[in-house]
Amino acid sequence: MESGDTKRKHYLNIENTPQSWLLTLDHKRIGILYLVTILLFFFLGGVAAVLFRLELLTPDAHLVEHETYNRLFTMHGVTMIFFFLIPSIPAVLGNFLLPIMIGARDMAFPRINLASWYVFTAGGLFGLAAIVFGGVDTGWTFYTPYSSTYANSNVILAALGIFIAGFASIMTGLNFIVTIHKMRAPGLTWFRLPLFIWGQYATAIIMILGTPVIAITVLLVGIERLFGVGIFDPAIGGDPLLFQHLFWFYSHPAVYIMILPGMGVISEVIACFSRKRIFGYHVVAFSSLAIAILGFFVWGHHMFVSSQSMYAGMIFSILSFLVAIPSAIKVFNWTATLYKGSISLDTPMLYALGFIGLFTIGGLTGLFLATMAINIHVHDTYFVVAHFHYVMVGGMLMAFLGGIHFWWPKMFGRMYPEAWGRFAAIVIFVGFNLTFFPQFILGYLGMPRRYHVYPEEFQVLNVMSTAGASILGAGYLMVFVYLVWSLFKGRRSVSNPWCAAGLEWRVSSPPPQHNFKKAPVVDRDAYDYTDEDVYKSDYDSGGTSDG
Repeated sequence: MESGDTKRKHYLNIENTPQSWLLTLDHKRIGILYLVTILLFFFLGGVAAVLFRLELLTPDAHLVEHETYNRLFTMHGVTMIFFFLIPSIPAVLGNFLLPIMIGARDMAFPRINLASWYVFTAGGLFGLAAIVFGGVDTGWTFYTPYSSTYANSNVILAALGIFIAGFASIMTGLNFIVTIHKMRAPGLTWFRLPLFIWGQYATAIIMILGTPVIAITVLLVGIERLFGVGIFDPAIGGDPLLFQHLFWFYSHPAVYIMILPGMGVISEVIACFSRKRIFGYHVVAFSSLAIAILGFFVWGHHMFVSSQSMYAGMIFSILSFLVAIPSAIKVFNWTATLYKGSISLDTPMLYALGFIGLFTIGGLTGLFLATMAINIHVHDTYFVVAHFHYVMVGGMLMAFLGGIHFWWPKMFGRMYPEAWGRFAAIVIFVGFNLTFFPQFILGYLGMPRRYHVYPEEFQVLNVMSTAGASILGAGYLMVFVYLVWSLFKGRRSVSNPWCAAGLEWRVSSPPPQHNFKKAPVVDRDAYDYTDEDVYKSDYDSGGTSDG
């Protein structure tokens, strides 16, 4: 039997072999395949948002009927959450970067990695089929017994798409955990890992433990809808609250599947563009695990008005306040890292600063919703919509854009125009706040979500929100245009255009097929900028010019 050293030597001597894109086992290509796929779903979800925001320009229905409106906001929620937000950073940046950042040549299970993309795409096609054949009108939460018995739409197709896509999450989470445990470079101890890796690790735990719950839940919805088995419908002996418990047991931790990888991105960007080690590295690392664990104990705060006992509500309220602590630790430690740092306001840094501001607003308003008395007042109003988008769009999507801009030169070997990048980041920040801040006021005043007709006194705020959505859409379009332009016309990037620490910056841009010719040896802590001469050879060659 071969020894571990012999196996490792054989592994490191694998020759580069040409592979087609659709059969590739290269983790980097798989990450790019995910990028193309999720951007298609982002476009579909964005089109739905445009249509229902145009509908909300006036108090009365003028563009679509109420059934079409229901299908539009359901399409927006399902595509954005299950087929964009959840897979975006883990499947794209995680797949591309994780092996390089730990000094490995690929994922632990390359074939499972490729299979996860095919499974995800198959799930997405079922979701698209549900849209093509008329859409779904239940809302993205699929509340029963409406979805299991009464909804006159393609619930089965949409649920099947989510069920199948869930297996892709499990495959990815399994791959991440095994790769991080078993394939780190010599010298790369747990407390030398980049915080991006800690974020991916915590996310993988949630994927493994939480995704089977939502999978079985939507499967039970399909069984009840097809065969009339009394699971959730009280008319035939079911319990609709059981669905809410199962759904939110996954769906609240799913918020952290979306946000934890984004927090890892922000740690990388903040450290690089402030030229400092992250303040309180160990605490920030453990806070990712704390969020992953505590996130499984707070699902009941979604059910304060669902006949849940007052005492259970009090417990869930306390736990919801508790889970905010590790998130606050990250924000305070990022702020402390910025203090007296040598800060450069490049495009990734603008997105990171935007993330901190918007996520802080989202987190603080989450404390309002965790308070039972306030929650009852604003439940199912636009206050909830605004809070959710400040966390998910203002947080996760800003982090995703920051990460894409930070590692774009590494992924494709091209620089984007820095001036356009900064301008688009500012446009997106302004457009986002104009879109969603008025919704806090609308919700506090009592405007319910999911209604396309509303009292005239709410029109001004809705017009502001729609105008902001137009600005936000223009910002996203700018990003898409100049990034695609850079693939063909952008100046070629050096291997380390930001003078950043980390193993991914030691390889060429884009990286070779198997990343490293020989296993790198790590002899310093993460984000060690005390000896910047180590990183300056590429930086001094002009890697950060506006292009």
